Amino acid sequence: MTDTTPRLALPYILPSQAQKHVTHNEALAILDAATQLVITDSLAAPPATPANGQCFWLLANATDAWTNHDGMIAVWQDGAWLFMTPQIGWMAFFRSSSTLLTYNGSGWRELPLPSAPQFSRLGVNASADDTNRFTIASDAVLFNHNGGDQRVKLNKAASGNTASLLYQSNWQGKAEIGLAGSDELSIKVCDVAGRWTTALAISPEGYVKQPAKPAATARFAPSEINVSEGQITGFDLLTMGQGGIVLQTTLGATTGQSLKIPTTGIYLVSLIISASAAKDYAATIIDQTQARFFKLAIGTVTGVVQSSQTTCLLLNQNTELSILHSGTATLGASSTGVKIAVVLL
Repeated sequence: MTDTTPRLALPYILPSQAQKHVTHNEALAILDAATQLVITDSLAAPPATPANGQCFWLLANATDAWTNHDGMIAVWQDGAWLFMTPQIGWMAFFRSSSTLLTYNGSGWRELPLPSAPQFSRLGVNASADDTNRFTIASDAVLFNHNGGDQRVKLNKAASGNTASLLYQSNWQGKAEIGLAGSDELSIKVCDVAGRWTTALAISPEGYVKQPAKPAATARFAPSEINVSEGQITGFDLLTMGQGGIVLQTTLGATTGQSLKIPTTGIYLVSLIISASAAKDYAATIIDQTQARFFKLAIGTVTGVVQSSQTTCLLLNQNTELSILHSGTATLGASSTGVKIAVVLL
C-alpha cells in the first residue's frame, strides 16, 4: 500500500503516526484546491501578490518559484506554493476568459460537443430567443463546401407560407428575396415610408414579371371626332397600367386626359393612329409645356388609314403626355382611334 491516494495523491494517515492532524490538513489543502477548480490565469511567472487559495496554470519555461513546474497547477496556500499535476479529464473554470475547460493531457481545451448534438437555441456571439433560435453576430459568415458543392436550403410548410431572406437596415426591413406567401420567386423592396413593393417576380413556369415597372397602354377612341390644326387630345381609357403611370389632367370635356410618367428614365413609346378624311395630317406627342417629342405624319388620305411609330424617349418624372394635332382628320373611324404604349427600359 502506498502512502498517498492514486488520483489526487492525498496523504494517508498511517498507523501509529504522530501529529496525524498535519497529514489530514495537507490532504484537505489539496482537496480545497482541486475540488471545484478555478484557475485565475495562465502565467509563466508568479504574480507579485497572490491571494490565498489562488490557482494558476503554469506555461512553458516557468520562472522563479515556478521553475521546473511547467504544465502544473500552482496554488498559493499559507504563504507557499503547492503544485498539482492535472489529470486527463479534469475540468477547470478559467476566470481570465470566463470559460470552462477540460484537460486533455497536454493542455486545456473547450468541452467537446457530442457527435450528434441538438440544441433548442444556439447563439454565436449573440443571444438566441424563441423566434430567432439560431443567432449569429459576426462580420461575415462562411458556408464552405465539403468536397465540391455547397447548397443552402430554406424549406416552408406550404405554398401560402414564406421562405425568404430578409435584408434589414437598423432592424428595419428594406428588401426581401424568396418565396413570400406563394411559390413565386419574388424580390421585394421597402421605401422610407414602410411601403413594400414587388420589384421582380418569377412564376413557377419561368415567366418573369416586373409589377412595379412603369408600363401602360392607353387609348383615345371615341365613336368619331374631327380634329383640326392646334387641337390637343389625351386618352380616355387606361387599358393596362402599372408602376404608377396614370391618366392625369383633363384636357377637355370630350378630349380625354394626359398620361403621367411616374419616374425619370428612358422609355420605349409607340403611337398608333387610325384616321380618315385626313388632309396634311400629323400627330405629335407633347408634354404639358407643349415641348414636342416625335411626330407621326399621315398626310392626305380619303379612306381609313392606320399608321404607327415607335421610338425611345428620355422622360422626366411627372411628365404628362398628350397629342398635338396638325392639319385635319377624322379619328375613331375604327376601333383603334389613338393608342399609345409606354414602357420604361
